[in-house]
Amino acid sequence: MSGIKEFLSRTFKDSVNVATTLYKVMIPTIIFVKIFEEMGGVEWFSDFIAPLMQLVGLPSEMGLVWATAMFINIYSSLVILVNLDVPMTVAQASILSCMILLAHSMPIEVSLAKKSGVSVWWAIVSRVGGALLFAWILQLIYSTTGSLQDPAQIIWQTSVSGDIPLTDWALNQVQNLGIVFVIILALILMLNLLKVLGIERLIAKALSPFLRLLGISQEATNLTLIGITLGLSYGGGLLVNEARKGHIPPRDVFTAITLLGLLHSLIEDTILMLVIGADFNTIFWGRLIFVLVIVGTISRLIRLVDGKRYERLFYRSVAI
Repeated sequence: MSGIKEFLSRTFKDSVNVATTLYKVMIPTIIFVKIFEEMGGVEWFSDFIAPLMQLVGLPSEMGLVWATAMFINIYSSLVILVNLDVPMTVAQASILSCMILLAHSMPIEVSLAKKSGVSVWWAIVSRVGGALLFAWILQLIYSTTGSLQDPAQIIWQTSVSGDIPLTDWALNQVQNLGIVFVIILALILMLNLLKVLGIERLIAKALSPFLRLLGISQEATNLTLIGITLGLSYGGGLLVNEARKGHIPPRDVFTAITLLGLLHSLIEDTILMLVIGADFNTIFWGRLIFVLVIVGTISRLIRLVDGKRYERLFYRSVAI
């Protein structure tokens, strides 16, 4: 009984810590977007990015949601999505989810890639370009087959929308932040249960052979698996540490960081995207296959620059 109480207590404390960190970013973001919206900024930005969103079959307003995910984080983008209140099909929710999953929290995560020796331009292009390419492929598949055209069932709905008094809007945001905490609590509880049940280790074990096929060395494989299951901050941070010690070759670090940029927090982020009505097979299996194929191709091509003068355009040694 004491073990269960300790488990629940730790889960709650972790949830409070995560929520507190996120709120420090989300609350200023919500206020900024509200001011941006009142000044006509949302409409302007939607018109500006509309051609790109049309290319992947999304409403123009989703450009702001994706931009928020890229520059801030996933949770902030979901708050923006709920406030915009734009209906989508399951196909559109899946496409948007994949774009967010492949390219989010860029300032922090690109900085981590830079510390590992991977070039900044590559860290940005691989993720933004990968997100757009995957979204375009999904759009072609969905439009050709006519699949997943039912309305997306968004679990998290805002209680009021449209032209409302500022006090009602503020109360609605407080409610949304409360829902964010509930989501975080549920996610951390589920992640902790998966760890206890050993499911997380099973996923890592299943992915290990694929990582070796990508040319990632044994030294980097375990750290990469940590990043895939737990998050880029965990796996990427460990990779940076090992790269500085010179334990992992720069090319292996490059391949591992490229993979982690496109595929990390496989459990947590996938569950999070289900909240907006995305298709599980698309955001989990589809994303997994796409990333493995893309990174597999990149890992073969990057060998052509190994040892050449222009390899520094892609990666460099950070060994101390």
